[in-house]
Amino acid sequence: MSKLIPVSLLALGLFTVTFAVNLQAPLYDVYAAQSDVGATAVTIAFAAYVAGLMPTLLLLGGLSDRIGRRVPIALALMLGAGATALLVQVPSWTSLVGARVLLGVGTGLATTAGTAYMSEILGTDRVRTAALIVTSATSLGFGGGALATGISLGVQGPTYMPASYIGLCVMAPVLAVIALGLPRIDRPRAVSILRLPVFPAGTWVFGTAMALAWSTTGMTIAVVPLELGANNLGGWTGLVIFLAIFVGFLCQPIARRMTNERALAWGVALIPLGFLVLLAGVWWKGLALVLLGTCITSSASYGFTYLASMAEVSLRAPDDRARATAGLFVYAYFGFSVPVIATGVLADMFGLFSALIVFAAFQIAATAGIVFLWLRRAAPLDAAHNVG
Repeated sequence: MSKLIPVSLLALGLFTVTFAVNLQAPLYDVYAAQSDVGATAVTIAFAAYVAGLMPTLLLLGGLSDRIGRRVPIALALMLGAGATALLVQVPSWTSLVGARVLLGVGTGLATTAGTAYMSEILGTDRVRTAALIVTSATSLGFGGGALATGISLGVQGPTYMPASYIGLCVMAPVLAVIALGLPRIDRPRAVSILRLPVFPAGTWVFGTAMALAWSTTGMTIAVVPLELGANNLGGWTGLVIFLAIFVGFLCQPIARRMTNERALAWGVALIPLGFLVLLAGVWWKGLALVLLGTCITSSASYGFTYLASMAEVSLRAPDDRARATAGLFVYAYFGFSVPVIATGVLADMFGLFSALIVFAAFQIAATAGIVFLWLRRAAPLDAAHNVG
């Protein structure tokens, strides 16, 4: 079998797993209103995804080393279909929480197994290419689900069963069967099923930058749409969430031409800039600024930072890629969830826009701290290199 076929099918499977993750995002406010809950509850439902994903990363990040890469990917696809079907059958905030937990488990299984599998299919000399394919497929998936539901609602009108839900429930089981039929390139090892993630030496700055970048994406997906709705711009939520990820996908080929360190530097610089532009758009109720800020944060989060970090941990842990990927996502999803929940609590106490300002201040301070520590640790290495 040509490498193109398994690579394409694996990429399609990873796309579909992540497509399911934000499929419900344009309906967050509808589920919240139906259950009569506030901003804190919405952010808790959003972050329930991490409640499923984080234990999977912490305890099962190396599961595919034991049972092979194909089964976790197939299981992730079925979990995505099951979570979506749950929301169709019981559309409520409580069901949203349960569905998000299932989606988190599926993402944890698929991203760790899929990253390692893609590198094995392409070969160890094409690790960065494998990372680019994985990040591209997952970026398109994370953004595409929200856009698909937004378009479906625009065409169908208000409904708890948009066409995007139906498409996912049909496509995911078919791809799960196909995933089980992919070639078995990996060699399962006699290791414990419960395996902790690995944090390769020297990758701390990539992990912390991922946490900061994805906290911004989390805000754009979970909290900013609430403010857009309050400003009568709620109909643009699907597009905003899509751009929050899709523009990053467009930037990945640019990032690939850079060293990992340079790509990361670009990402770190763009994170606070993009959110400040977005915040200005919310303040002035200017959709153009909101979309521009979203595009800038997307290029930072899912473009430069995501690809650089994924490639770096893969290079530094050639014998433990699944667990190293799990370690990177521990950083990422801590940022994706904790600041978002905290901002939701602040929003219920002081108002949405005030909470967004607090987050922006935190973000700027955290960015400055990362840059300071990075430069401080890099200085002795540069000095030693010059002496040598």
